[in-house]
Formats: sequence, C-alpha cells, structure tokens
Amino acid sequence: MDIQLWHEILEPYELAVQELIVKFRYLIKEHQQHGQYSPIEAVTGRVKTVSSILEKMQRKHIAAKDLEEEVEDIAGIRLICQFVEDIDKVAELIKKRSDIEVKSEKDYINHMKDSGYRSYHLIVCYTVETMSGTRRIQVEIQIRTMAMDFWATIEHSLQYKYKSNIPHHIRQRLSNAAGAIISLDNEMSTVRNEIMDAQISSQIQTNLVTDILNDIENLYKLCNKREVEKIQDEFYRIYALNDIEQLKRFHAQLDIIAEGYRAQAVTTEV
Repeated sequence: MDIQLWHEILEPYELAVQELIVKFRYLIKEHQQHGQYSPIEAVTGRVKTVSSILEKMQRKHIAAKDLEEEVEDIAGIRLICQFVEDIDKVAELIKKRSDIEVKSEKDYINHMKDSGYRSYHLIVCYTVETMSGTRRIQVEIQIRTMAMDFWATIEHSLQYKYKSNIPHHIRQRLSNAAGAIISLDNEMSTVRNEIMDAQISSQIQTNLVTDILNDIENLYKLCNKREVEKIQDEFYRIYALNDIEQLKRFHAQLDIIAEGYRAQAVTTEV
C-alpha cells in the first residue's frame, strides 16, 4: 500500500475525529451555559499512525482489503469524566444521539482487564461528508475518569517501551497502582455531590457575571457615562460580598434598567 493511498484512507478518519471533538466540546459548553454539571470534563481525539495500524494488522493477521472493517480504532475519541458515576451517563448520551450509531460496547469498568486497565469502550459508526461523497467511519470512543486515564497513559507508554513484554516487577507496581486508582475513584465518589454543587455554583456565578458585564457595556451606548459608572460601582460592591443571591437580584434589576433605556432609545429614534 503506497504512501498516497494511506493519506487518502486516513483523511476521512481525521475529519470524523475533528467533528466529534467539536460536538462533544459543545456539549460541555451547553451544560455550562445552562448552569448544569457536565458529566464530560474533557475531550481528546486521535487518528492512529500508519506504523501503529500496520503493527495491529500484523499482530491480528488482518488483510489490507479488510483494514477499514477489522481495525475499528483507527479513529479514537477519549471522553474524560470526574467520577465513575458519570461514565454511564456519558454512554447514554452517546446512545441517544441521532448522528452516532453504536456498533458494540465493552465494559472494562466492571470487568477490569488482568493488567488493571479500566475504561468503557464504544465502537460507533459516524458519517462524514467529503468531496467524494459520504463515508461511514468507525470510531472507538473511550470513556474513563481522570484517575483511570492517568494510569492508562502510563501503562500504554510502558507497553510501547517494552514491546508489550513489561517486566514482572513493573507489572506488579502497575497492579498496585491500579488498586490505588480504584480506591481514589471510590473516595471521590463519596464527595461527588458536594463537588458538583460547588462547580455548578461557580458556573452560575460565571454566567451571571458575564451577563452583567455585557449589560453594563451596552448601557454605555445608551445612557449617561456617570450613571453607568454608578451601576458599575454597585456591581463591584455586590460582587465583593460573594453572595450569589444578591448577584442574581442585581442582575434582575439591571435587566429592568437596561430594558428601560432601550425603550427610551427606540422612542427617541421614532
């Protein structure tokens, strides 16, 4: 298979990864804009290198003609969660999407690999539009916690270094670390509600401040500068109190003031 052909094969996979990263990141943004907790913390993606694809084809005795059907993880998306409980929620979000078709799934959370690896895998089909027409691309989506991702990243690096023959004493340390990761995830789950409440409150405050500053900026275009400066000073005073309820009330009052000035501006124009 020549170099040019590899380029043509991988291009649609690169497009699929780019599109899915954008879509999942937008899903995070939507949760934040609505003051809701996002079960997805971060999104990454990659397309396998040619050398990695060739190695897998050789190891699993896959013929070139069967490449795109048999190698299901040429395109990969990784969704990182804060808590184990979020993983099922993210999997359900994916299954409900109309632009993604789930082909198969593997639960390495409840059925951990012997190595200590834990993650939830979905093989999905995703359609991209190219100059040559539509292409149905297989994508592997991995869902895991931040702690699981840390362990898996280290283990993957060691597998690469030792050509999948990691020395026994290092395997033992990895196994011990995997146990520690399970304990860490379990401990974090005990304070999940408190962490979620804190993060939601922080996001609500961020959204409020953004809206208030936008309103104040718009008021500079509609009314006397000195009046706006007084409103701005009042905002700084309330913000310093670190009281989200007072901030909400100020925001509601500011909306009324801004609407009044907008109405005056329309009347003046008429």
